[in-house]
Amino acid sequence: MNPTLPAAVTAPQAGTQDAEARILELARSLSLEQQVQLLTGADVWSTHAIPEIGLSRVVMSDGPAGVRGEDFDERHDSVSLPSSSALSATWSVETAHRYGQVLGQEARRKGVHAILGPTINLHRSPLGGRHFECMSEDPRLTATMAAGYVAGVQSMGVGATPKHYLANEAETERFTADSVVDERPLRELYLAAFEDAITEARAWLVMSSYNSINGTTASENKLLETPLSSEWGFDGVVVSDWTGVRSVDAANAHQDLEMPGPVGHWGPKLLAAVNDGRVSRKAILEKVTRILRLAARVGSLEGFTPAVTALPTQLDGAAVAREVAVRGAVLVRNKGLLPLDATSLTSVAVIGHNADEARTQGGGSATVMPKYTVSPLAGLQKALPDDVKVTYARGAKVAEGIQAFPRTSLHNPVSGVPGIRVTFLAADGSEISGEDRLASHLIWFGIGIPDGAASIRMEADWTAETAGIHHLGVGTVGRIRFVLDGTEVFNGELEDDTEVLGAALFDPPKTVHAIEATAGQSVRIEAEYQLPEEQVIPFTAILLGEETVVAEPQAEIDAAVEAARASDVAVVVVGTNAAIESEGFDRKDLDLPGYQNQLVEAVAAANPRTVVVVNSGSPVLMPWLDTVDAVLLGWFGGQEFGNAIADILLGHEEPGGRLPTTWPAALEDVPVLNTTPVDGKVVYAEGIHVGYRAWLKQEAEGGAAPALPFGYGLGYTTFELGTAHAPQAVQAGNDVVVHVPVKNTGTRTGREVVQVYLDRADSAVDRPVRWLAGYAGTHLAANGTESVEIRIPAKAFAHYDGGWQFERGMFRILVGRHAMDDFQSMEIELR
Repeated sequence: MNPTLPAAVTAPQAGTQDAEARILELARSLSLEQQVQLLTGADVWSTHAIPEIGLSRVVMSDGPAGVRGEDFDERHDSVSLPSSSALSATWSVETAHRYGQVLGQEARRKGVHAILGPTINLHRSPLGGRHFECMSEDPRLTATMAAGYVAGVQSMGVGATPKHYLANEAETERFTADSVVDERPLRELYLAAFEDAITEARAWLVMSSYNSINGTTASENKLLETPLSSEWGFDGVVVSDWTGVRSVDAANAHQDLEMPGPVGHWGPKLLAAVNDGRVSRKAILEKVTRILRLAARVGSLEGFTPAVTALPTQLDGAAVAREVAVRGAVLVRNKGLLPLDATSLTSVAVIGHNADEARTQGGGSATVMPKYTVSPLAGLQKALPDDVKVTYARGAKVAEGIQAFPRTSLHNPVSGVPGIRVTFLAADGSEISGEDRLASHLIWFGIGIPDGAASIRMEADWTAETAGIHHLGVGTVGRIRFVLDGTEVFNGELEDDTEVLGAALFDPPKTVHAIEATAGQSVRIEAEYQLPEEQVIPFTAILLGEETVVAEPQAEIDAAVEAARASDVAVVVVGTNAAIESEGFDRKDLDLPGYQNQLVEAVAAANPRTVVVVNSGSPVLMPWLDTVDAVLLGWFGGQEFGNAIADILLGHEEPGGRLPTTWPAALEDVPVLNTTPVDGKVVYAEGIHVGYRAWLKQEAEGGAAPALPFGYGLGYTTFELGTAHAPQAVQAGNDVVVHVPVKNTGTRTGREVVQVYLDRADSAVDRPVRWLAGYAGTHLAANGTESVEIRIPAKAFAHYDGGWQFERGMFRILVGRHAMDDFQSMEIELR
């Protein structure tokens, strides 16, 4: 039950001495020009091939919660797993391993050799835009979960890429911001989060970040050498974040590969720098050797046996997506309402914009194109007996801006099939090629647009589901013409004022136009986009869709209240979307958008049997938390989200999650909040006191406590922790094993997560009030018992001061269920 990697599937080590010698020989056989060319990508997603030495390209792909491949084409669908915040909420390395294995399977299916994930920057502030994409506020939980993920990916012979190295906890000014972090928190928190993925799971790649760390941009930073290569023994490839290499100076650091290509800051400039002595040939040879080593590991170098030849048993990706969504869902309130007994229900009101249009993944590079998604509404409709009446009311608008049309509403007027017709046109208007697409959100990133194309034409017949005024529109950056039923409603330029790639791709500037339609009426939609003549990175995004416009918000709430009042139980799904949580920008606040808080309060007043499901990737404020009967945090739950929610609400499955980060009651209570650089710098002034550590320090000084503590989560049964056992003394530098008897004292099978913290009140150095040292989970049937074993690594007792130091004397071992629990404790002497 230890949170350690399964020994049989730990990621493979580097090759044999003979293989290493042959790789070095191959690297030396290349001309300097070939060597330098290999250090910059061949295109947006792959490295150069050199057929004369048997080297084929190495293909990389986003992302952390699914594998998109080289394109954003929805016809090449991907398994969409729950967000990393949901994965970390499982507190299960074994689950992380299965999650990684599914990603590895997906990569192999799509011809991808390296996945650009996991994202393991810490939840320093709840406002961080990629909070959903990261794992936790705690370095120990993050490190162990990340190692499980990496080992799972690499068990499939596919490289994993922990990112973004390092101190990349905010998106504001992300290309230029300087993270100012003292050495101790840098080592104990931000580097510690990466360490297990390198030293235990042996990751084959690492991605350097955009930001600077203490004045030096990441791709040129000495941290790439120490501790990554020197202390941790990393022998893989350091790949830049896309456009993250800024100069040839990065070649003197341990930066190995510049992406994307073929044009960047290296190439001819790097060749010149080698020839005039600014960069050594030895440095170039090492980088080439690392790239060839990666190619050998993933099977892209002839004459070398790949690192993995016997693949593990294939997993069902959709089943794992559902499992993670269930095990990561966190029940944070339950006054006896859950689980619902379907046999006693006659009617259920399902309420909320996200109930029908669930947000299953965050925005930005983490986005993939699943074959389907299951909403909570659809999941409950499917799971409930036929004689239970399910009533839906939107209640409050969430999704701002244009949302892609449902695929079922589109018909291709050219090919006569479902979907949309896309035609690529030359400058003279002649057709180059065309394709039948399924979705109305079209993205081309480095691939898919034929040479010579000057414009893209889109045509579809859209069928209105309801009667009334519909607001149809198009979003993009650039010049576009938009036509509805033969009438040109727009012909002009849409300008991006954000300069944020993620925002431009997923929430672009738009033009929206009202049109009246009857239910079932078909509207012809045409758009023609003029491609720019030059692009630094070739990407184009065009979104055709409908914007939800609510003229009378109170009327929507009133309709939801009536539905709730007339039903046995109300399930209200509230949440965010990709316009709020995405790569490229940080959040401005933690509020649920729109009138969702008012909706919850009104529904709960009308029907006390109200369950709230929170569909967000990160913390949100819940002012109604203590006034509703049950609250379930579902995160961005992946393609099986709705089925998982139904499983939990109806008691088919146990809500297995525990909070991987602290949830506040009010924005002003958050002890570490700011993500905005001042004079270009983000100063980590809080030092080692981040997340629950900062909350504990604040509360000890008389400040506010959180709404929900780190590690917290309820279940449908009850557990009793027996008296824990641990050594009374341990030699500094040795691990400690804690044994905790656990008994399921309830009436049904459930899951408990035993958490072990350390503290030292009388210390010569600044320490957190307490800090997580280890954890383990157990599944037990009613009346079942088990002695759970939790390993505390030796370094949990150490602090960093020019090196790892051990303060001898007495520490306390605290055993409980969350960071603010009423712990049982015992003393241990560090000798």
